[in-house]
Amino acid sequence: MTTEAKSLTRALQSLVEESIRRAGGWLPFDRFMALALYAPGLGYYANNSRKFGQLPSSGSDFVTAPEMTPLFGQALSAQIADALQATDTDEVWEFGAGSGALALQLLESLGERVRRYTIVDLSGTLRARQQETLAAYAGRVDWVSELQQAMRGVVVGNEVLDAMPVKLLVRTAGVWHERGVAPATGGALSWEDRPTDLRPPLEIGGPHDYLTEIHPQAEAFVRTLADRLTQGAAFFIDYGFAEGEYYHPQRHMGTLMCHRGHMADTNPLSDVGGKDITAHVNFSGLALAAQEAGLATLGYTTQARFLMNCGLVPLLAEAPLAQRVAGQRLIAEHEMGELFKVIGFHRGAFWDAIGFREGDRTHVL
Repeated sequence: MTTEAKSLTRALQSLVEESIRRAGGWLPFDRFMALALYAPGLGYYANNSRKFGQLPSSGSDFVTAPEMTPLFGQALSAQIADALQATDTDEVWEFGAGSGALALQLLESLGERVRRYTIVDLSGTLRARQQETLAAYAGRVDWVSELQQAMRGVVVGNEVLDAMPVKLLVRTAGVWHERGVAPATGGALSWEDRPTDLRPPLEIGGPHDYLTEIHPQAEAFVRTLADRLTQGAAFFIDYGFAEGEYYHPQRHMGTLMCHRGHMADTNPLSDVGGKDITAHVNFSGLALAAQEAGLATLGYTTQARFLMNCGLVPLLAEAPLAQRVAGQRLIAEHEMGELFKVIGFHRGAFWDAIGFREGDRTHVL
């Protein structure tokens, strides 16, 4: 860890400790996660560290599909174009645009069909990188830090929901607790569980101890989107499960994970601000939140099926060898093809969206 990184970690640790003190000695995990990821200038997504890249030698921590190959954005653009036409809109909104790679791929593929491309991103350092990547489209790209009161167009979010803070629930000896963060000796942080009335959306069978997450912030985000989107559609790509699989009795260790240097660990309380913290997405909860707020589900399927529906296979056939190899990772079952899912929502009349025409799994939500 560099001297600068150590300094950032110490400063963020002090901020977390002060927040714990002000909260009476205990901070719910979702509030800790929000600080660790988004505290201005200090949190993982708010500091200057490099996050997105193919290899650890670049100083990056993980790679996303658009960073792996432009074929991802080229295939996705078929669905975006289909949605723009079906909803009679000409704007694209992207949440959490990372390095700007996906925005560049979509703008190149969609051309004049997109009048305005708006990026919603809280990170000033990532915004600077996005502006450099998208310099050729400077006249058509806007950046905002929050949603407008009324939106029209097609929304896209790739690996954004998994970084939204979650609450941790743990069942110990048959009693449910909320897991939070408390100070420990030597300036460290430790777990502390407190009894709670909160519960997972499904009853967890069996008497064994059980750790899991619930996603009030992601569900609130979808409700807000539903409230603001007056016409259009939204597509979210992320790793996760439908509710029955997410809260399966055998998934007793939860899905919380940290990423740094292209390696994973399960301890978010160490090196705070120096690594990503994520949890898998409960797509059933998102669909229910959207439905309750008036946004209907357009479809739900695996990333592999979605991209193939959008024409990835012929794109692979025409691509150079290196791109074909990278493109296969997008759809391989043991890579991203099965674990990653795509869910679509729409405001307005339903249509037979390209990405969900074969292999739609909406019935399992």
